[in-house]
Amino acid sequence: MTARLEPARPPFSDSIRGALERLTPPGREPLALFRTLARDERLFSRFTGGGLLDKGNLTVREREIVIHRVCALEGAAYEWGVHAALFAGRAMLDAAQLAATVHGDASSPCWSAREAILIRFCDAAHARADVDDALWKEMSAAFGEPAVLELLMLAGFYRMVSLVVKALRLEPESWALPFPRAT
Repeated sequence: MTARLEPARPPFSDSIRGALERLTPPGREPLALFRTLARDERLFSRFTGGGLLDKGNLTVREREIVIHRVCALEGAAYEWGVHAALFAGRAMLDAAQLAATVHGDASSPCWSAREAILIRFCDAAHARADVDDALWKEMSAAFGEPAVLELLMLAGFYRMVSLVVKALRLEPESWALPFPRAT
C-alpha cells in the first residue's frame, strides 16, 4: 500500500513545528498523519486543536478503550497501532484487552460492567451513528452527562481520524503495534 499524499517535509512554519514538537514523543519522527496534514496549515491546526487526549471527563483507560474500539471497528490499523503503542501501558490495557477491542464484544470477560457499556456504545455508534434510549440511560447513569458528551465527541473524532488514515493509505508507523490476530 502506498500513501496517496506525500507527507510534508521540513522546513515547517513556526506554528506547525511547535505543534509537532509538542505532539511527538522524544526520539521519534512526527507521525505520518500529522506530517500529511501539515501540507495545509489551517487543516493541521484544526485537527491538532480538536483532540481529546487531555484530562477530561473520562479516565485514560476509558478514553483508550473507546479509541481502540472505534478504530478497530473502522478498520483503521494505523491509528489503532499508534494508540496501542503509545497509550495502552498508561491505560493499563493488557494484550487480551487490546485483542478484545478488535475481535471481542461487550460480553468479553476482560471488560468490567462499566467498560462493557463503552464497547456497546462504540458498537452502536459504528452501526447506526446513534445511541438508543436504553443505552443512553445506562451511559448517563454510569458516566454522567459531561462524560457522555465527551464520549460522543471522542467516537465521532476517531471515526473521522479512521476515515482520514484509511483514505490516505498511511503505512503503519515502524514502532506501532499491528492489529492482534484472531484466536
